[in-house]
Amino acid sequence: MLFVYLMRENIMVGVVAKPNLVSCNFPTLKNKYSIQPHTSTTTTTALVSRCCFIRLSSSCKVMTKKPFAASFRKKGSIVICHDSNKESEVSRSVVEVVEEGKRDWTTSILLFLLWAALIYYVSFLSPNQTPSMDMYFLEKLLNLKGGDGFRMNEVIVSEWYLMGLWPLVYSMLLLPTGRSSKSKVPVWPFLSLSFFGGIYALLPYFVLWKPPPPPVEEAQLKTWPLNFLESKVTASILLASGIGLIIYAGLAGGDVWKEFYQYSRGSKFIHIMSIDFTLLSTLAPFWVYNDMTARKWFDKGSWLLPVSLIPLLGPAIYILLRPSLSTSVIAQTPAELE
Repeated sequence: MLFVYLMRENIMVGVVAKPNLVSCNFPTLKNKYSIQPHTSTTTTTALVSRCCFIRLSSSCKVMTKKPFAASFRKKGSIVICHDSNKESEVSRSVVEVVEEGKRDWTTSILLFLLWAALIYYVSFLSPNQTPSMDMYFLEKLLNLKGGDGFRMNEVIVSEWYLMGLWPLVYSMLLLPTGRSSKSKVPVWPFLSLSFFGGIYALLPYFVLWKPPPPPVEEAQLKTWPLNFLESKVTASILLASGIGLIIYAGLAGGDVWKEFYQYSRGSKFIHIMSIDFTLLSTLAPFWVYNDMTARKWFDKGSWLLPVSLIPLLGPAIYILLRPSLSTSVIAQTPAELE
């Protein structure tokens, strides 16, 4: 009897010592308290190491489950292995769908109303007392007329050439950090039209724009137009030109500024150009902030945000001092931003 009792105890100890507690799949159990032992503890150890500790292309999640046997006083664990690539693709798709559903259209609607009101105003309500003089001014500024002895107002000349620099400023701020998500709305047509239409051509893009910007390849940084827009030489020429034009207008006498004010009240051409310059100067600090955060330079460059309020010169100074574009910063997925 003593021999039989010892044999029974050895069998029970062997069964309890080798339970099937860890698996990469859910085990099929006969009942709530059944235990499926492995034939070798080495196999169990290798399986645990393979599932949990060697994470080359999979990840293991531990889930709590009820006790396997009445003799155990603590909860067991099941290790479930998943493919990390599939999980990342699924989570990324879910985040994108959630972000799409959570998009706030309030700002876009307000910008659209601003653009519609602006177009209506310049078309029907803006002053138009000197249409023949407006055509003459335009021909003079385009160098189509000369030698007639008429001296153009210095402030008008300065504003005209500053309007030619603004599209370059916005191109350097919007490409590539201001592009719309996944390039659903290309920015280059709006930037091209802005050389002729200014803010009137850019506002529709601002209405449709949605962050974050799509990834940019490293090879793109060395090709046109990014290599030109990211160049410090371009930024230096832009800043120097802006300083020269503003000094040229600033040195004009008080009579010249009064004359400019009178022109802006009666001339449709001067009036529309002045509104264009004001709105471009007003919206530029936002795009400076957007570019600054995309380059992860806000901590060091936040002092440039108040500077960007200076018409044209402020954004030009930021463009000159900002860090070079990093593909690791721009090529962020929505899941990473989340």
